[in-house]
Amino acid sequence: MSLIAAEVIPVLATEENLYAARWLMALSLGFHIVLSCFGVAFPALIYLAHRRGIRHDDVDALTLARRWGKAAAVLFAIGAVSGTVLSFEMGLLWPGLMGTFGEVIGLPFALEGIFFFLEAIFLGVYLYGWRGLSAKTHLATLIPIAISGVFGTFFILSVNAWMNEPAGFDLETYAATGEVVDIDPWAAMFNSAVATQFAHMLPATYLVTGFLVASVYAVGWLRGRRDRLHRMGMAIGFTVGAIAAPIQLITGDFAARHVFEAQPTKFAALELVVETTDGAPTTLGGLLIDGEVRYAIEIPNGTSLLQGFSADTVVTGLDAVPEAERPPANVVHIAFQLMVGIGTGLLGLSAFGAWRKRRTGRLPDGRLWAWALVVAGPASVVALEAGWTTTEVGRQPWIAQNVMLVEDAVTPRQGIGWLLIGLVVLYSGLATASVVVLRAMSARWRRGEDPAAPYGPEPLDQLDNELVEQ
Repeated sequence: MSLIAAEVIPVLATEENLYAARWLMALSLGFHIVLSCFGVAFPALIYLAHRRGIRHDDVDALTLARRWGKAAAVLFAIGAVSGTVLSFEMGLLWPGLMGTFGEVIGLPFALEGIFFFLEAIFLGVYLYGWRGLSAKTHLATLIPIAISGVFGTFFILSVNAWMNEPAGFDLETYAATGEVVDIDPWAAMFNSAVATQFAHMLPATYLVTGFLVASVYAVGWLRGRRDRLHRMGMAIGFTVGAIAAPIQLITGDFAARHVFEAQPTKFAALELVVETTDGAPTTLGGLLIDGEVRYAIEIPNGTSLLQGFSADTVVTGLDAVPEAERPPANVVHIAFQLMVGIGTGLLGLSAFGAWRKRRTGRLPDGRLWAWALVVAGPASVVALEAGWTTTEVGRQPWIAQNVMLVEDAVTPRQGIGWLLIGLVVLYSGLATASVVVLRAMSARWRRGEDPAAPYGPEPLDQLDNELVEQ
């Protein structure tokens, strides 16, 4: 009996640890990914508003830029905390991965840290630059902020892409002996998956940020704040989101084709392809139950035609790998369909807005349009989270595809469940703090109060004449 307990208890403890670690990582990523979108794309929106303010002596545009800069600082601070938590979790939760492959994937982590600090430095310069910098120089400080966000995104995505398609070491030697040799960090960073993942994720940051900003101002519009500032906030946010939407569609198609070729099991889960076959249908909705696809609408030959432009294109099914190596297909399929469905809806909204702008010279301004923008913001976040669920869950049970299982990478230390509880408390506090601070700032602005902090810019009305003269 004691022998059985000695064998069973460690297994149960490991499974509990793995379950808690997965939820801990999912919560951290799900929280941080939204903030990271603002870190990457929000500087571009601020730049558009600030540039308009300078070029056209537009006080409303300058007001938006100044207020958005303060909001960006709050979101950046919250994102710095959640990002730091994530960096620690990689080592604490997954020592099997980092201990084995740290030399392979360590370079992009280091480079991302450099660009994170550059972004923080120039954000500080921008916030304080209202007082002492010339208008053109002050505007220019937003450029390195935006560039730093783009490079930071690339370096972090290169690590995730490596997990989907490992490179930068001798795979055959590792498979045979478990030794990591012939390490090439640059080959690891520029792996075969990074181009499509980066191309798809970067516009996603602009789509999410743009529609969320438009959503915030649409709420104000519906509450009766029909001033030019709210109209401009909606217009800038919507324009950025609308430009990103078709790019998302195009890059998403390239990404799906790459997954079809390089990650066939993930693709099989996306489309609920159970058996390897030609003439594979496109499956809309549905669930995989007892090995059969049920409750779905199938478009005959659709998946084969989309991927190979021929009904004879063979699509690898879930049956190509042992059952233990298959991802949870229902989760992946639902997440993928949710992402595509919302993305298509946002594309339609963008097309309608562009058509009205071209036809009438201005964007719609009715209540129905405002409500559409209100919904578009949260919907874009759902699509973002669904996309990351597709990417991460579709790789399971591997933490590094066909190289290391998640269960082999997780920490053996106990108490991860308590860390999960602590993280829920931390993120709840961060989310509450950010909402409280941003709402308090918004309330002061609505009352016409825009006081200068003792360490920050002066009120905008004291700078109008100076900016116009410059």
